[in-house]
Order: sequence, then C-alpha cells, then structure tokens
Amino acid sequence: MNGWVKIAGLGPGDEALVTPEVTAALAEATDVVGYIPYVARVAERPGLTLHASDNRVEIDRSQHALQMAAEGKKVVVVSSGDPGVFAMAAAVFEALESGPSEWRDLQIDVLPGITAMLAASARAGAPMGHDFCAINLSDNLKPWSLIEKRLRLAAQADFSMAFYNPRSKSRPEGFVKTLEILRDECEPERLIMFARAVSRSDEAIRISTLAEATPEMADMQTVVIVGSSRTRVIERKGAPIVYTPRFTPDEDQG
Repeated sequence: MNGWVKIAGLGPGDEALVTPEVTAALAEATDVVGYIPYVARVAERPGLTLHASDNRVEIDRSQHALQMAAEGKKVVVVSSGDPGVFAMAAAVFEALESGPSEWRDLQIDVLPGITAMLAASARAGAPMGHDFCAINLSDNLKPWSLIEKRLRLAAQADFSMAFYNPRSKSRPEGFVKTLEILRDECEPERLIMFARAVSRSDEAIRISTLAEATPEMADMQTVVIVGSSRTRVIERKGAPIVYTPRFTPDEDQG
C-alpha cells in the first residue's frame, strides 16, 4: 500500500501556530478529511480534494479516510488543536481496530498540534505550572455521573483543571452543575479563567474567581482553566499574569 493517513492538529486558530510538519503533510496530501470548520482552514489547490463532514460522525469520517488510504491516496485527517486531545486520533484508531485487517498495514502518523488548553495557558502565564488535568465536559460520549465524579476528585486532589466543551446551546445545564460542584469543593477565591477563541481575531481572556463566575462566561469556543489552591495572580500594568508555582510547601505534603 502506497497510501497513508496523517492525523494532524491545526492548532488553536492562528496559522502561525500550525507546525511545519503539519504544513508539509497538507502540501503532500491528495485528500483532507475533517469537520466542516476545520477543513475550511485548508487552502484549496489543484490535486487536493477536501472532504468536509458534520459533527458527531467521527467514525464514519475515520473509516472514509482509512479506505481512501487503502486505495493509495495520501490522506490528512484534520482536527483543531492537537488531534490526540479530545479529537480525531482516537476516532481513527477506533475505526482501525474494528475495521478490515488490511487497514492495519497502512502508514498512520499522528502529527501533534498546539491544543487550546496550552494556548490559553500561555496567554495567561502558567496556570498549569504544576500538576493539572483536562476534562471534557460534554456528556455526548460518557454519562454525566462520570464527569461529576472526575470533577470532584480532581478538585479534591487540588489539580489545576482545564475544561473543554464547557457549554453548548443543547446542554447549557452542564456548566451550571460544574460551577456548583466546584463551589462545593473549592474556596470562593479560587481563580478561574475563561479563554475564548485564543489566537484568533476575536480572542477574549477573562480572569475571575469561582465566586464571581457565571455560566454565561463560557461557550463551545471557550477553554476554562481553574487554578489550584496555589495558583496566584501577579498584578502589573496591562494584563495580569496567572501562574501556579512549581513547588508544594512542606506543610501541604502530609
């Protein structure tokens, strides 16, 4: 088989944050597969076919990509951010595992990208400078009871936390519940950052506290970062710096 699949991350939005490795793969590709707004970021050119599809058809999209590669095509499956973080890499491997055995002989590479969590953290400073976790708040593929359990345990473990897909029009109540859980487990002064459309022209960064946060501060283009109990703010002219120290005091280690 001469075809291949490369699962690529397009970064958070700014073309300057697309890696050279991904740019090279797109230049060589015969076909690009992905969710409509992500495929729209790929420039058309002779010899390239763009296959855009709607949300929630990740397995169909992955099967299509693998089959085209089996037919000898050079296929790039695009995601925003990093393809291994709540994105297409896992979907492609799910399709691979359950698909025809000959697909396993294909060359399949995952090309990392800058995920929204890291781009948002960099904008603020270093809120994930110590131990942290990432949680997808969408309950499309897992029950809310599991999300709630993970939220509570992460808060009790005093991680900094990054939340993906916090609040959609179809499930606005999820982030309401998230804030309620955090208020049960954390102090009111806990820092929380809302980073919307990071690196794009409509970027908006808002730093608040858990006591002041409201559900309306988040939408599906927002990454929410909740600091640990150690996260702090350095006030200065211009935007403040939010960071979490790398150390834990001896009295907190018992």
